[in-house]
Amino acid sequence: MENQTQTLPDIRHTLVYNAPITKVWNAVATSEGLAAWFMPNDMEPVEGHEFHLNAGQFGMSPCKVTKVDPPNSLSFNWGKDWTLTFELKELDGKTEFTVIHSGWDAAKVTEFGAPHTPIRENMNQGWAGLVKKLQGYVEA
Repeated sequence: MENQTQTLPDIRHTLVYNAPITKVWNAVATSEGLAAWFMPNDMEPVEGHEFHLNAGQFGMSPCKVTKVDPPNSLSFNWGKDWTLTFELKELDGKTEFTVIHSGWDAAKVTEFGAPHTPIRENMNQGWAGLVKKLQGYVEA
């Protein structure tokens, strides 16, 4: 039973935004863009860059950029277990945006001691709202 993982499905949300891919890229791959719809941060779109998300009541959450492929994808590790990936695809002047929040394991707890299973459900609902918030930001 040691080191047994109980992987939970990735959170995945996809929307098509009525905005050019460069505008969506700037909203997800810059500190200012991320802060406008997600959380205050000191992110730079540079592989290996370590930064923090200001998670409000949960404090400063450590992150590390793991992949930068402008304007198609950006990934970073978040906290001790998670990876966030933003995928963008150009669709004739519009942009298909997908967020993938991976690293869920029913046998693990967050750095704040909360089990992954209920947190995953909360985060799934949170992402449903955040992709809409991003839509409002890029379509404004």
